[in-house]
Amino acid sequence: MTTERRDAESTNSRPPSMADVASVAGVSHQTVSRVLNDHPNVREDTRQRVLQAIEQLGYRRNRAARALATARTSTIGILTVGNSNFGPANTVLGIESAARAEGYFVSVSSLEASDAAGAQLALGHLVDQGVDGIIVVAPLAEVAQVVERASLNVPVVVVAANPLAEPTDALRYVCADQRFGARAVTEYLIELGHRRIAHVVGQENWIDAAERRTEWRRVLEEHAVQGREYRAEGWSAADGYAVGRQVADDIAAGQGPTAVFAANDYIALGLLRALWERGLQVPEDVSVVGFDDVESSAFYIPALTTVRQPFGALGKSAMSALSALSAGEPGGEGRFAATLEPELIVRASTAPPRAARD
Repeated sequence: MTTERRDAESTNSRPPSMADVASVAGVSHQTVSRVLNDHPNVREDTRQRVLQAIEQLGYRRNRAARALATARTSTIGILTVGNSNFGPANTVLGIESAARAEGYFVSVSSLEASDAAGAQLALGHLVDQGVDGIIVVAPLAEVAQVVERASLNVPVVVVAANPLAEPTDALRYVCADQRFGARAVTEYLIELGHRRIAHVVGQENWIDAAERRTEWRRVLEEHAVQGREYRAEGWSAADGYAVGRQVADDIAAGQGPTAVFAANDYIALGLLRALWERGLQVPEDVSVVGFDDVESSAFYIPALTTVRQPFGALGKSAMSALSALSAGEPGGEGRFAATLEPELIVRASTAPPRAARD
């Protein structure tokens, strides 16, 4: 058996190595390493030869060896509240997509309890895995406080509209502008002629929900419009249904709102059901607006007016901010690396109040 044949059989019996790539491309081991690490000092024709050799051999980097050599794992951690909440779940999907595009693996840790102890435990779990950075998709006041106090030795990006956040060398925020969205809803309802506008407030410890409530109240005061708060126990349609029964009672008593701005689309769905059961028509008797623009909101009866949040873009912005922090770049001015504007989507669940139509 010839030496060349033995070498070929040896190569075929194991995964191809960087040395194999160098041999096929006719370059040094160091040149292959430079190409793999996107080093700028490589001629383009040489880079193409190396890439062709990689494709020909089916070479895959030994990530464990690379981690030992660079002290980096090419893995980012995501701390989230789980997949039961539409907004965080869709933001996580956006982060995962952006991370894969940049060559990162993703490790997700979900909070079982929204308290400081749970957040500390979950953050510690991610750090113990040796992640290169962490993105927090849990817009809860308790979690934000834990993150800001923690010394994690890795860059951290928080997806939340936290008005109290302070930037550090390793911490930034990205957010959808919740106040912008709430203002758009409230001003739209006022323009339709509504003068009694209720808001079903989300859970108190959710930063984004608190921001929407603050802006809703501010717009009402600017226009001297009456407002009333209803508080949902959670984010589900069942929680909205419970509030909707109370709203229906108030309308029947002549003290109810002519428009309701719900904390999210699922709560709005529960409202629609409760109002329908009491014989109230939407939007003829009361207008209803949601928040988030879930996939099914256009198919509610009636189709739901809502605020579309840029969840995919949020995920990409969070990943970009994390990459900037990892590279030692400022990652934006002040505490926010990016602030994105949501969009009001007008559908059939809103109309001028009956008095304005008569």
